[in-house]
Formats: sequence, structure tokens, C-alpha cells
Amino acid sequence: MNNSTERKNNFKSPETIITLIPIFISSGVALLLILFYVIPQYFYSTKVNLELNELIKKKNELDDLKSQYKIINQKFDKLNKEKAIIIETITGTLNLDTLIAKFGELGEKNSIAFDSIVPKKVINFVDNNSVDKKDKKNIPANLNVDSLMVEGIKKYLIDFSFKTNFINLLNFLRELEFQENLILIEDINLKLEGQNINNPNIDNSQAMLNVKLRMIFYGKI
Repeated sequence: MNNSTERKNNFKSPETIITLIPIFISSGVALLLILFYVIPQYFYSTKVNLELNELIKKKNELDDLKSQYKIINQKFDKLNKEKAIIIETITGTLNLDTLIAKFGELGEKNSIAFDSIVPKKVINFVDNNSVDKKDKKNIPANLNVDSLMVEGIKKYLIDFSFKTNFINLLNFLRELEFQENLILIEDINLKLEGQNINNPNIDNSQAMLNVKLRMIFYGKI
């Protein structure tokens, strides 16, 4: 009993109270630091860390996108080169005027007397994806689609009328096959000169023929 009373008296003594005051003050300051500095700094640090992780994730995604873009760009360049080769193969380098002049040279070489060379129609490439649904309804369902018509190419229909014999006609057509431009024959009509009926069986190779010929020539836009 006396010991307990002495402890209580010692705790209440001025010396003990003076000793405990710095402890209470330090504890209060520490508590205030924790409440107003440490905890806010912790939450701020957590937020910054999350943002940093998000930025790192986005950076990695950006690197992946750059790699994909590089691959796509390389494929696109390859496709463009292949497209240019296809267009060059179909159209060659001659324009319409130069090609018609070439026809004149070949005609003179093969003793062909031209009556007329008439460009009848020019057909430009139309991308079906760019055509409105309303316009598509006006396109006949049985319309023949030209697989050689791609973006960058236009098609010329040219009518020829000339006189020659059968041998020279064959030589003329054979030389057309070796031109750098792709040339197709859409229609040909042969008549013996002085007759009004078609003659599919030509026995005399030296007989003069009236020839009507429609050609298709592909050129660059």
C-alpha cells in the first residue's frame, strides 16, 4: 500500500511531469507530422507511382504501335511498288497520241491504207466502294467488270477502218501483240472489197479487204 502510494506521488511529482512534457510534445508533433505530411506524402507517392506505371504501359504500347506502323508502312510501300509494276505492264509508257502514231507506222510498214482512226470512248476507273448505294442501283447487274481496270488506269476504245489484204492484216495484228502497251481486239469485221456481205472464208490471201476493227488500249491517268 505504501509502495503504491509512493508511485502515485512520484508520478505526480513536478520532476516526473517535467520529464514527461517533452515526450508528450514530441508525440504530438510526430502525430501531426504523420497526419499532415507523412500520410499525404504516402498517398501522393502512391498516385505518382500509379501514373508512372500507366506512362510506362503507354510507352510500351506506343513502341508496339510504332513497330506495327513500320511493318504496315513497309507492306504499303511494297503494294505500291507492285501496283506501279502492274500499271506499267498494262499501260506501258506510250500515251494515246504516241500510240496512234505507232499504229500509223505499223500500217505503213504492212501496206495498210487507213481510212479512219477514231477514239470512240474513254472509260475511267471507278472505285465501287466510293459509289453511293443510290448510284449502284443504276448499274446493270449483268455489266461486265474489267479486271484490268484498277486505280491509275483508264481505257480507250478506238475504231479503225482500213484496207489491206489478209497476209498484211495478220502481220499487222501480230506486231500489235509486241507493243509495250496492252492492246486488245474487241471486235473485227472483214469484207471483201466491193462486196456488202461478210465473208468469213477468205480463199484469196491477196484479195483486198475492208476492215473495221475496234481496239481497247489501256493508258495511265
